[in-house]
Amino acid sequence: MEKYILENQESFNLKHIFECGQCFRWNKEDEETYIGVVKNAVIKVKKENNKIIFTGSSKDENFESLIRYYFDLDTNYSEYKEKLSKIDEFMKESIKFGEGIRILRQDLWETIISFIISANNNIPRIKKIIERLSTKYGNKIEFEGKDYYSFPTVKELSKATVEDLRALGLGFRDKRIFNTTQMILNKEFDLEKLKKLDNTNLMKEELLKLDGVGPKVADCILLFSLKRVDAFPIDVWVRRVMNDLYIHNEDENKVNKKELQKLAEDKFLGLSGIAQQYLFYWKRELEG
Repeated sequence: MEKYILENQESFNLKHIFECGQCFRWNKEDEETYIGVVKNAVIKVKKENNKIIFTGSSKDENFESLIRYYFDLDTNYSEYKEKLSKIDEFMKESIKFGEGIRILRQDLWETIISFIISANNNIPRIKKIIERLSTKYGNKIEFEGKDYYSFPTVKELSKATVEDLRALGLGFRDKRIFNTTQMILNKEFDLEKLKKLDNTNLMKEELLKLDGVGPKVADCILLFSLKRVDAFPIDVWVRRVMNDLYIHNEDENKVNKKELQKLAEDKFLGLSGIAQQYLFYWKRELEG
């Protein structure tokens, strides 16, 4: 068992981080404690007064390094918030509401599959499907007397047939996950090459080649794994809040996504993805 402690950390609220729609492998144990699986580690995060305490173990890498990278601890969110708060009162209010949000730096492969699963789905169901997938094809990790499972590697998931995936409750996504897995397994799509691109639009073009990855899923992958803070995922909540605050169309369903993307580019100073998370969390928590 390893431990890492943060003291007086700004911009770190467990509920804000784990319940803003960016991740699916974290579960609440009590008001101040969450447990999740990151790569081959099970991590418990607990807030105690002004301390954030991480406990767990990692077979593959240094525990502190894993924590610092995954939680993006070397990024100054105060600078993001200061910059965005100056845009308007709406941004200022949403930042105040979700002040402890941080964008996690999740594994690229896991994020691709997870967000293909997320298409036309709800968070409780997504979490259950990913858990079943991990239990069947991942590796068991014991932590505090309980069994957890790592997310399966490309090779491990490639053992699943379309029928196997369907049996896990994937629905129409079964073929898409099968096809994407095979593309990556057979080097038709290179994850490492994708990471080396330095342009968000080029990255998005590449991601759209994967079966099951549309514009919204691609933007989620860019933001929640590749740290492209200019990516702007648009779901029903984002469209609603952007329409309510800035566009004012009587029928929010008629709001064009290209119009939203352009508005975000013009308004959010290259931090569209960060702004999106504050607005999304604010709108969904108040109205959801």
